[in-house]
Amino acid sequence: MSDGRAEVRRHAERGSNDRLDGYAILDESLVCHLGFAVDDQPFVIPVTFARAGDELIIHGSPASRLLRHFDGTNEAVAEVTILDGLVLARSAFNHSMNYRSVVCFGKPVVVDDLDERARLLDLVTDKLVPGRRPHLRQMTEKEVRGTKVIRMPIDAISVKVRSGGPGDREEADVDVWAGVVPMSLVAGTPVPADGWEDAEPPRHVKDLA
Repeated sequence: MSDGRAEVRRHAERGSNDRLDGYAILDESLVCHLGFAVDDQPFVIPVTFARAGDELIIHGSPASRLLRHFDGTNEAVAEVTILDGLVLARSAFNHSMNYRSVVCFGKPVVVDDLDERARLLDLVTDKLVPGRRPHLRQMTEKEVRGTKVIRMPIDAISVKVRSGGPGDREEADVDVWAGVVPMSLVAGTPVPADGWEDAEPPRHVKDLA
């Protein structure tokens, strides 16, 4: 469901409120920026996250006074952007970027139940490194208590995508190279921890690259 918050006004042709498109972008992203206001002071913090159905699962430190702000009544906004390319035109004015972005609106609430908190933390772990969780030791109760988890219902969603080349075809005769430089996030070769230099990385780690 869309509302005024999720309406794309500039370059509206690039925007939509399609949840499936938005969810695909969220699932590919590793970090989101969470924005909210406390006593009229705005904050934006980067957080790791996962999506579970129509909710975002976000975790952080229990000491964070910012995350203590969420009780299901305070509004928040979460944003992700995937950069796909630099669009180089024949003038600085027409330079752009190819990207996929999502903005979500909702009222987060803190997860108090420890079993549910542990389950949601497992989702975040497997979002970052698919297949990792079965290889890890079980989280201790102290670790679960030492991590705050919030779930944010996606009440409204705004998707915006830009693709293609520079929009200055009318200047094609100008003697300046124009085109797109593709950009992507690429995993490098795994670097073992100290003392594990001779250990072979497991398949789920190799698969990242």
